[in-house]
Amino acid sequence: MRSKLFYWLKTYLGFSRKESHGFLLLLPFLGLLIIVPTFIKQYKAANSQDFHKQFLSKIDSMEKAGMVMVKSPGPLFNPQDTVKKSAVDKQLENIQRVPFSEADSIILQIVPGIGPGTAGRIIKYRENLGGFHSTSQLIEVYGMKPETIDLLWNFFEFTPAIFRKINLNQGTIEEISSHPYITYGEAKVIVAFRNQHGFYHSLDDLMKIRIFKEEWIRKLAPYLDLG
Repeated sequence: MRSKLFYWLKTYLGFSRKESHGFLLLLPFLGLLIIVPTFIKQYKAANSQDFHKQFLSKIDSMEKAGMVMVKSPGPLFNPQDTVKKSAVDKQLENIQRVPFSEADSIILQIVPGIGPGTAGRIIKYRENLGGFHSTSQLIEVYGMKPETIDLLWNFFEFTPAIFRKINLNQGTIEEISSHPYITYGEAKVIVAFRNQHGFYHSLDDLMKIRIFKEEWIRKLAPYLDLG
């Protein structure tokens, strides 16, 4: 039997005779590793059952003695008592949310993930745009991650706040192209079309420039002034 086992170990597992001897010595320990945890688990389960039976027996004895069990009006255990507050939660306890449009580069740094460089880029981009009209515009700021943007609104309230618009009928090429959404070439076309066809009266007039996509014009619309 032993020689057959050695032959099998050598043929199928590639064990040498010495390795086979070592493997056989390990088998009892491997068996213990399997059996002992199972035994401990069964032992604990048995003890738990005994404890529960003893508890029920004591309750039964107390009731027979005339004692009345009164239930607590509130929960005996509140899971929230054991929940550790995160660093963000602790910060939020000490601050009040202010409008995002009023935040400067110093205040923005209270948000985890926003350092001096990122805060400065947010403010600069807001100034160049003329204000944010949608929270989705934050992703256009270099270095901003979606998870940081989501976290931002725990600290600040957002309302559309556009403080500067582009005058399509009075602006120069340089003034129009200063907006992040408009290139110098696009500004040249806008001014050339105005010079040829007269003032713009609505966005529909801008859509007559066939090289411009409608979605780009809709994106730009909150910043356009036809006055």
